[in-house]
Amino acid sequence: MPSRDDILKFLSESQDEAGKREIAKHFRLKGAEKIALKALLKDMADEGLIDSSKGRAFHKMGGLPKVTVLKVIEVEGRELIAIPDNWQAEGVPMPRVRLSERGRSGALAVGDRVLARTEEAGSGYRAFVMKKLQRASEQLLGVVEKGEGRKLWLKPVDKRIRRMVPISDAGNAEPGQLVLAEQHGQRDRVSAKVTEVLGEPFAPRSFSLIAIHKYGIPHDFPPEAIAEAERAAKLPLSADHREDLRHIPIVAIDPVDARDHDDAIWATPDDDPANEGGFLAIVAIADVSFYVRPGGAIDRSARKRGNSVYFPDRVVPMLPEVLSADMCSLKAGQDRAAMVCHLVIDKTGKLKSWRFTRALVRLAANIAYEDAQAAIDGAKPHDLTENVLSPLWACWKLLFKAREAREPLDLDLPERRIVLDEAGRIVSVAVRERLDAHRLVEDFMIAANVAAAKALEAKKAPVVYRVHEPPSREKLVALKDYLGTFDISFALGQVVRPATFNGILAKVTDETVKPLVMEQVLRSQTQAYYGPRNMGHFGLSLASYGHFTSPIRRYADLLLHRALVDAHGLEQPPAPKLDLPPTTGLAEHDAASLDRICELISGFERRAMEAERETVDRYVAAFLSTKVGEIHKVRITGVQSFGFFATIEEFGGDGLVPVSTLGAERFWYDEASQTLTGESSGERYAVGQRLELRLAEADPVTGAIKFELPEGGNYMPGPPPRGKGPGHRPGGRPPIKRRGRPANIRHQSR
Repeated sequence: MPSRDDILKFLSESQDEAGKREIAKHFRLKGAEKIALKALLKDMADEGLIDSSKGRAFHKMGGLPKVTVLKVIEVEGRELIAIPDNWQAEGVPMPRVRLSERGRSGALAVGDRVLARTEEAGSGYRAFVMKKLQRASEQLLGVVEKGEGRKLWLKPVDKRIRRMVPISDAGNAEPGQLVLAEQHGQRDRVSAKVTEVLGEPFAPRSFSLIAIHKYGIPHDFPPEAIAEAERAAKLPLSADHREDLRHIPIVAIDPVDARDHDDAIWATPDDDPANEGGFLAIVAIADVSFYVRPGGAIDRSARKRGNSVYFPDRVVPMLPEVLSADMCSLKAGQDRAAMVCHLVIDKTGKLKSWRFTRALVRLAANIAYEDAQAAIDGAKPHDLTENVLSPLWACWKLLFKAREAREPLDLDLPERRIVLDEAGRIVSVAVRERLDAHRLVEDFMIAANVAAAKALEAKKAPVVYRVHEPPSREKLVALKDYLGTFDISFALGQVVRPATFNGILAKVTDETVKPLVMEQVLRSQTQAYYGPRNMGHFGLSLASYGHFTSPIRRYADLLLHRALVDAHGLEQPPAPKLDLPPTTGLAEHDAASLDRICELISGFERRAMEAERETVDRYVAAFLSTKVGEIHKVRITGVQSFGFFATIEEFGGDGLVPVSTLGAERFWYDEASQTLTGESSGERYAVGQRLELRLAEADPVTGAIKFELPEGGNYMPGPPPRGKGPGHRPGGRPPIKRRGRPANIRHQSR
């Protein structure tokens, strides 16, 4: 019988579609072996390793069939980019395919559908067109609006789609309802047919529902996953195969509105003379791998989600609530299974040693950040201040000393929090206060994450790293140009470290300029991701870093826990009566395919971030919709050739000021300094500039906000960038007036 890896290799190398018959023929299987193959293929499909397309041909999960239908979505240079027309891999990010028209006559356009032969190319796919197909309907998410007479229109929730679509068939939908609809027709003959009514878009919890449907976030657990979770929750807890730490007063310090508690901490001075001035510390993490076994129904469902998604009004958990909110949540006074990292910290804050155990813990308390801080500051008494919180703070001061010594990237950007009332309506947008209690928990978690990565490296075991690579040269060049407008030098030839950026920020003494330089430094950074190869974590200035501390809400952490189980011999006895997969370690096929899994969960993380950000935008727009027409103090956060973006400083919410509303004169856009400058008046708009604007529009459905200048203007002109005065032209060329379009925009860049 072939192994899972043998079948995956065959599917990836086969030039033709391969069903069960082709697989059996290739491996020369007969009789009972074919029956065993059928069971193996079903197991591989359940485990998320393979999927089947029409005609029962198999391909790798997250991959493409050898022959499939693709839809062209955009053009990059001379290449067409397409996506699968019918993507059945629930929760798996849809691949982007580079499409070749070789051998065809007649160009393809965005929106066209083709039958194509696909092949893997590096980390992506390339496809060759076999035949152009008729266009199919497209799904739109939007709100039904009433027009003249009885005519109904669909207003898309995507702010990038700027025009409404006439509804040809509304079904049972009524004006004001949020619906899914199929788009039919082309160009000016497009219409929509409602396929599903989702409810009232302005009702509590609807804004997050829009994001869930738009991004295809799995939010309902399959019955088999719920049933397995309920069985797993009955797993007996005893100290027979665990370290018993119930006598230690471990505490969890979390947000006051925390929905789950997956980490807890404790520290005490080390009485070993060899470590005088040092501390012993414990970081206890919910033992999710004990309950969620590889290949089980919960595991398959968790992998399709990748992480929990947090909205202001709800959480879409990675695990069923019987686990995420109960048995895997570390609650005070209750026995809980934990994966524990024991740390020995020296007097300089460096990690001397570490070890990992499976333990039984009983927390002394769940404490809110604010309450822990108040207890340490003496503003509010707490029973655990002297014997628990004070040692934690003393140990943290050492960790903080080590943090400062390695000089990680220090960007202190404000975090905003949506405050809702009991009915789910937005009350305010508040800035989340940054306390030492937040930094304390963060530094303990970083220490445990470093220890986990290094512990696995020492055992030569698989590691899922959290990777943050240094900025690209392209982004550094853009940053250099931007800093030059403030007379801040930045040498491109130097070895760039996080301390390099900290040094830049230290040079900025003007408090009105510092936030905008900080934002530009942030934009110059690369996006972090998960990977099986160690590329270091640039932002934290760490050579080895993995995510170990949140397995309730991140699949990457669960994989790391499983690797620790194998590397440190922490397997638990099987529970045959509960019908659960036997192992709690890393499955063999998962260890062999970490590249693919890391790519998937990194994609899921980006999906969650976009969905969360859009939902906050909609809540802020809903809050501001009652303030249209009012004058607000704003700060410019971005400048483009078509206008500038500004944020209300009190509430948040990014809105656009179109350049067409700034007056009849031409405005010159300078990319390096990110400024718009009026040709004749010298009016100048730059990132970071504070001014007053009138709120012209706030659309809760799309999250779009627009501002306009109050009558008479209220700009705060500043000096134009060096050599970029209002009359400056590259090469002294006169402005060119383009026919058929406004000529008040010109783009200039270095």
